Amino acid sequence: MASRRRMLLKVIILGDSGYVNRKFSNQYKATIGADFLTKEVQFEDRLFTLQIWDTAGQERFQSLGVAFYRGADCCVLVYDVNVMKSFDNLNNWREEFLIQASPSDPENFPFVVLGNKIDVDSGNSRVVSEKKARAWCASKGNIPYFETSAKEGFNVDAAFQCIAKNALKNEPEEELMLTELVLNSGNGT
Repeated sequence: MASRRRMLLKVIILGDSGYVNRKFSNQYKATIGADFLTKEVQFEDRLFTLQIWDTAGQERFQSLGVAFYRGADCCVLVYDVNVMKSFDNLNNWREEFLIQASPSDPENFPFVVLGNKIDVDSGNSRVVSEKKARAWCASKGNIPYFETSAKEGFNVDAAFQCIAKNALKNEPEEELMLTELVLNSGNGT
């Protein structure tokens, strides 16, 4: 029986509000500076474990810097479609990530943008149009864009499929082969 190939990918989520926090509480307090969770995603007959790090919008934790961002395979930029300032800050979050992570190829590092909270007030509170967000993404090298509701789970799975796909692009081919070799070495192949 062939073993299922699995890969661990590190994903950093940045933005003015926490995305992975499922408590949806105004009293939420980050104790270590970041939420951390894993999510399994299947893509092209492979199983990926996404290791997701979210600063929950806590700007005071940006000083985590290099140690926090090191080894990231993809960066997800999140904004609230109902808060213009959160959209305006996307560029700052992107630049901060590129400075701190200093990827070997910053022009091609994989980012994904999520316009979150589309469920709030049935969309009547919305201040950032999808057109405006897509134009920003296009101006930054055609960053993939999804509109989501973390609370309702709307479009979240599709976004994470794209995140896994883009994170995979960041992995050098030799590392992918080495990871598979190590993972398959115990199964008699």
